[in-house]
Amino acid sequence: TMNICVIPARGGSKRIPRKNIKEFNGKPIIAYSIEAALKSNCFDQVIVSTDDDEIAEVAKKYGAQVPFLRPDELSNDYAGTIPVIKHAIEWMEDNKSSVENVCCLYATAPFIRPQIISQAYQQLNNSKADYCFSVTSFAFPIQRAIKIVEKNKVSMFYPEHFNTRSQDLEEAYHDAGQFYWGKAQAFKDELPIFTEVATPYILPRYLVQDIDTPEDWIRAEAMYRALQETNVLL
Repeated sequence: TMNICVIPARGGSKRIPRKNIKEFNGKPIIAYSIEAALKSNCFDQVIVSTDDDEIAEVAKKYGAQVPFLRPDELSNDYAGTIPVIKHAIEWMEDNKSSVENVCCLYATAPFIRPQIISQAYQQLNNSKADYCFSVTSFAFPIQRAIKIVEKNKVSMFYPEHFNTRSQDLEEAYHDAGQFYWGKAQAFKDELPIFTEVATPYILPRYLVQDIDTPEDWIRAEAMYRALQETNVLL
C-alpha cells in the first residue's frame, strides 16, 4: 500500500491570475510544496491534480507526477478539496495502486517544511485519528471581535465579553491552510475534517499566511525573505 501526496492546482483563479504557478521569490509558488513533499520522504508518489497543461508542465519540472488531468466538474470555483482528493485516490485505485494514507498539500503554501509533513504523519499514526491538519492560533481573542454594522457603526459579536479579561478567554484556532493528512478511506467517505475525527498540528503564526489576494502575496513574500534571513526556514 502507498502513501501519496496530492497537490490540488486548478488553472482558474480569480483574485490572483495564474496563482498556482505565479513566481514567488524566484520560483513558481507550487514548487515549494512539491519540493517539501519530496524532501519529507513520506510519499511513494507526489501528484499534482490539475486541469491545466501549463501547471502540469511546471509540476513535472519540479519533480511531481501528473498521471491524469482533472475532470471539468472538479475544476470549477465550487469544487471542494475533499472530492478532488477522493478523485485522485480512486484514479490511483483504478490503476491498480492501493492507497493507505494521503496528504493534501496546498499549492500556495510556501512556508511548508518537510519535517512538519513527516511530524504530522507521525501524529496521524500515533493519535489513531482519521485526519491531521495544520492549525494556528488567532492573534486576538475572537470573543472580543467587532463587526461594522449599518451607518458605519460597530457592534460586538459577543457583547457579553465586553468586560472579560483577555487571559480569561478560551484560545481559538483556525485552519492554517497548508496540509491535510488523512486515511485514504476518510477522504473516500468524505468525512468532514473540522470534527473530532481530526487531530490538530499546531503551527506558529509566523509560518502561516493565507495567500488569496495580491495584498496577501506581497506580505507572504516579505515574510518569507525575513524568515530566510533568520534561518527559521532551514
